[in-house]
Amino acid sequence: MKQQLVERAVDAFGVSPRTALRRGSRSVTVNLAESTLGWLAARGLVSARQLEAAERLRRDYEGAALAPSVTMRWDAARVDGGGWRPNGGLDPTTAQISAKRRFDDAMANSGQGLSDILWRVACADEPMAHAERALGWPARSGRVVLGIALDRLADHYRLP
Repeated sequence: MKQQLVERAVDAFGVSPRTALRRGSRSVTVNLAESTLGWLAARGLVSARQLEAAERLRRDYEGAALAPSVTMRWDAARVDGGGWRPNGGLDPTTAQISAKRRFDDAMANSGQGLSDILWRVACADEPMAHAERALGWPARSGRVVLGIALDRLADHYRLP
């Protein structure tokens, strides 16, 4: 994955994409291509087991096509009906339904209070500070709750 490095201003709420850089103000270099969980894992704040659980959840979220579509779909259906099929040989509709079931099961087993932070950080890739503010949590409390949610998710996936 190629890095996308940009300078961002640091304000009272942390790194802000909206705050303009001013002379003498504090700034930090941010890699826009790095996910929130990737950032946490690179700093040892999320274990490999937790990261794997989050990646499985994200894969099911994307496979279920739950994210809002921005433009029309350009992936045309095959007319001849033959050829190699990814997703274990399932047709695209069955694979999407299967991913949706796996995603729903994982979110239900993570717990009602924990599924919110899982979706925001693992699926929507929201920065931790934004997720905390959106959920009305105190600053720096999200990482602890996310760790608990990821452990429960890893238990659901039966990861070692």
